[in-house]
Order: sequence, then structure tokens, then C-alpha cells
Amino acid sequence: MSPTRAVRRTPLRGAMALAGVAVSALALSACSSGGTSSGGSGTNFVGGSGEISRAAKADRRPAPAITGEAVDGKQLNLADYKGKVVVLNVWGSWCAPCRAEAPHLVKVADDTKAKGVEFIGINTRDPDKVKAHAFETQFRVPYPSFYDPIGKLMLKFPKGSLNPQGIPNTLIIDRDGKVAVRILAPVGEDKLHQALDPIVAEK
Repeated sequence: MSPTRAVRRTPLRGAMALAGVAVSALALSACSSGGTSSGGSGTNFVGGSGEISRAAKADRRPAPAITGEAVDGKQLNLADYKGKVVVLNVWGSWCAPCRAEAPHLVKVADDTKAKGVEFIGINTRDPDKVKAHAFETQFRVPYPSFYDPIGKLMLKFPKGSLNPQGIPNTLIIDRDGKVAVRILAPVGEDKLHQALDPIVAEK
């Protein structure tokens, strides 16, 4: 009887192991890649690379002109921030990794403002502003976000540059208005400082 029981348990154990791997992968994944499809409870998830990509100063490309309405209803223009280092974070209220990274972004935004760093968000795939506004209120986000429900602003960044490619996604724009760093993963304070501090230190 023991051998028979062992044979019967093996597929179950294998299935449980596979299920555990799947759950772990989902927990570590980032939200779906950039584009114009709508988000929500049925949004697909894909694995984030976690890669921090940097461009040498001579190779950086200007950030595109981005203007539009913010989540709070005010008008927002990225060009107004030229001369500052800008952290541009792409997020959605429906995105679990976005919610996980929000407190870290808020902390670094508060800690670096006196150093000439400004944070801006691009809220995307939220069909209305209610949930986006609730997200900002819950996490006490001190900086504005463009309201970009179908991802039009993300598509303004040219392919082949350090363009946004997922949600969440963070770009760092230098004082000359050029994209210096792209982070294709949720960020914590350490990862964000690792990417941001060298750009702040540039002369």
C-alpha cells in the first residue's frame, strides 16, 4: 500500500509545488506593459525585468513635450520643470506593485525636494479620476500626476529611447530636460536613490 500511496501523492505534490511557483511569480511581477489597453481587475500581469538603464550624458535624448490635465484638474506641463531633476513615475490605482512602491516614492520626494528634485506622475488606465484621486489621498502623494487614461502620453516617448515600457515604470530626467535613467520595475527607497543620486550630483 505504501508504494501505491506514494505514487498517488507525487502528482499532488508536484501540482502544489507548481502552484507555489506561480503564486510567487505573480507576487513579484510588475503590471502589464505600456500601451493603450484599459486596466482593472482583469489586467494581465507580466514579469518586470528590474533593470535600471542609464544613458551617458552625451547620449541622452530630450523628454517629449507633455502637457495636459492633472488628476486634481489643474493644467500640468513637463517643460515647466526644466532646470530641475524630475522623477517621472507611471502608475495606476488598480496596479498592486504601484500601491506597494507609492510610500517609497513619497518618502524620497520629501527627502530630495530641497536638492532641486521634483516628482511628477503619469496616472494611466484608470477609467475615471475618482480612484486615481483616492490613491493620491490614501498615500498622501505630495506631487501632481498627469491624468492619462488611455496611455497617450507614454506613447510620446520615441521608441529606441529610454521610453516607458510598463506599469509601474520610473524615468529620471536631468536638469537639461533629457531622460537619463529608466527603471522597469517597482522601486524602493534604496533602488530609487541608487538611480537618482548620481543625476542630482551632476554639475
